[in-house]
Amino acid sequence: MTLIKVVINGALGKMGKTVTAGLSRDSELEIVGAVEKEVTQNYLALPDSSRTVPFSSDLDSLLRQCCPDVLVDFTVAEASIAAARIAAKLGVNLVIGTTGLSSDNLSEIDQLTRANNIGAVVAPNFALGAVLLLYLAKTTASFFDYAEVIELHHHEKADAPSGTALATAKAIVKARGKPFNYPITKRESLSGTRGGQMDGVTIHSVRLPGLMASQEVIFGGLGQTLSLRHDTISRDCYIPGIILAIKKVVKSKGLIYGLDALLNLEGKNEGI
Repeated sequence: MTLIKVVINGALGKMGKTVTAGLSRDSELEIVGAVEKEVTQNYLALPDSSRTVPFSSDLDSLLRQCCPDVLVDFTVAEASIAAARIAAKLGVNLVIGTTGLSSDNLSEIDQLTRANNIGAVVAPNFALGAVLLLYLAKTTASFFDYAEVIELHHHEKADAPSGTALATAKAIVKARGKPFNYPITKRESLSGTRGGQMDGVTIHSVRLPGLMASQEVIFGGLGQTLSLRHDTISRDCYIPGIILAIKKVVKSKGLIYGLDALLNLEGKNEGI
């Protein structure tokens, strides 16, 4: 069996450490290198201490040295798009879970995949439960006139609202076929209390220590509400989705956006 060789960008970050540990446990994958913004050693010990892999702050040099099949990136938007440019020109497939990527960033990644004949999977959330929540929310959207999204994350999360919350709002508006009704508040005694608003969908961001990641989508109609919620208990929840993406991307060309495309959920809302 030929192992899929993987390099992890941002290996010492919170997600990077989780990804490194999770991928190390899969018998079909082989971590061959790791990258971090600042390094003090040339090799990084894998979590089970079975071996070490090359470790560097120079992504270009490390990719040339290790010749991976896939670069996995859970850094920040600026670093992620820079890494995608470097990896693509070397023919390395991409799995990106960074939030905050703009539509221009996604267009560039799509162009990079086509120009260099590689595959890329970009997803705002790799948790299977979060993807299923989005699927259910899109199914529900056409039956209600009002919708709000509450996303809850740990206090160190850099961006607000989360990429998942923005993707959810865009998706349910698209599924509904028109903006949701937005109730106008006549008097807001504390500015910003109603949160942000996108096409009638109000988005609220909660940031507190003790939280990991949660999202609730609340639909409202005459005399009733419907709530859909997903809670992330630990970062391990992302590993099955990341592994699925790695194994799919080496067989793909072009950009695949969203884990739902890999779960065969695309199109299942049609005709509902």
